[in-house]
Amino acid sequence: MTGDIHFSKEDFGDDFSWGVATAAYQIEGAVDKDGRGPCVWDKFARVKGKIKNGDNASISCDFYHHYESDIELVRTLGFKEFRFSISWSRILSQGFGEVNEAGIAFYNKLIDKCLSLDIVPWITLYHWDLPQGLEDLGGWKNRKILEWFESYATICAKAFGDRVKKWIILNEPMAVAGLGYTTGLHAPGRKSISNFLPVVHHLAMCQAIGGEVIRRNVADAYIGTAISCSYVHAASADLKDVRAAKRADALMNRLFVEPALGLGYPANAFSFLGNIKKYMHAGDAERLRFDFDFIGIQNYFSVVVKHSYLAPVVWLKEVPAKLRNVPITAMGWEVSGDGMYDILKQFDAYEGIREIIVSENGAAYQDHVEGNAVHDFDRTSFYQEYLNAILKAKNEGVNVKGYLAWTLMDNFEWAEGYAARFGLVYVDFQSQKRIIKDSGKWFSSFLKD
Repeated sequence: MTGDIHFSKEDFGDDFSWGVATAAYQIEGAVDKDGRGPCVWDKFARVKGKIKNGDNASISCDFYHHYESDIELVRTLGFKEFRFSISWSRILSQGFGEVNEAGIAFYNKLIDKCLSLDIVPWITLYHWDLPQGLEDLGGWKNRKILEWFESYATICAKAFGDRVKKWIILNEPMAVAGLGYTTGLHAPGRKSISNFLPVVHHLAMCQAIGGEVIRRNVADAYIGTAISCSYVHAASADLKDVRAAKRADALMNRLFVEPALGLGYPANAFSFLGNIKKYMHAGDAERLRFDFDFIGIQNYFSVVVKHSYLAPVVWLKEVPAKLRNVPITAMGWEVSGDGMYDILKQFDAYEGIREIIVSENGAAYQDHVEGNAVHDFDRTSFYQEYLNAILKAKNEGVNVKGYLAWTLMDNFEWAEGYAARFGLVYVDFQSQKRIIKDSGKWFSSFLKD
């Protein structure tokens, strides 16, 4: 374990939410059970070379069959809140059409299990696993997805809104647009800059549409959306690097929160974004806006960027953390509590943001089982550094109201497969055995009543 820390749970206040976050595709498995249809990641994982080690999520943590004992682990770790996502294709096998009642029943059982243990459930409506049936019709590039998403969100709101009051509409939409439809590194693996702007616009529209659906259908709902964000530094004071940093900030931090706040897309920092007007219909500017109760920020690392003539359109490149002599995780991401503090201050400066939830934060390290233990000192230190930064921001007036650790247990980490372990609980994917890591034991001690 680590040395002494200089803060306690009580320092964050009695009204501060403590939880863990998960995602359906990463933990559920059971991809062909009980009427679930295929999603884009099922197809993507079958393409040779797309997922490290040829891994797939057909079983993963088998949370679909182990959810009861896994929710018990949430309580054992001391958390009072559990964030999970709904698998769209488990509810609607093709993304639209007839509702799959077996899918509804699974999430009802999961929600009821949480409530029986006095754990508050948080639902994420969309965490990257688009039904393959919708992708075959154009996916996020097809404007019809506004209707498909509204229908899906309405079904979820009516099925679960009587018991679930905390909702996140989209998870990291920038990753969907950038990695899924532009670079092709994530599912569905489309690779074209021409996809980027229409996909961004449709995601931003659905972000607001989903909020409206929950507001209409769920009494006393607490509604947010989750933005991936990293504080951006310019590599030097050179004007070209400074401008590159502003473009990176527009893409990484401003692109989805500002339309929701009624500020429009940040074309003032990145003129290319002005071309998004080609995909906007009459009334869209108003429909992009939604008065969220909170904004979820998902911060793992800071970035340093410099100008580059080798990257058309964006004209920038990141200076990798491993070349900057800074502490890094197993993913090569910079460990920077200061970056968490800086990004909280940046988002808090928006007048339209009421509250902030840190809806994801965590770290991957090379974990090793010793006996029946996993001594992940570095991960525990990571959490302590970032929590200290959050508390510093909170004490300076930033209205941060909760923290959801990523993640409950090791899982399918997208293109990294099972090579990257982020969990507070170690999972042996062959035996499905769970082992609480030292970082999980630290949280249990920290959060005990």
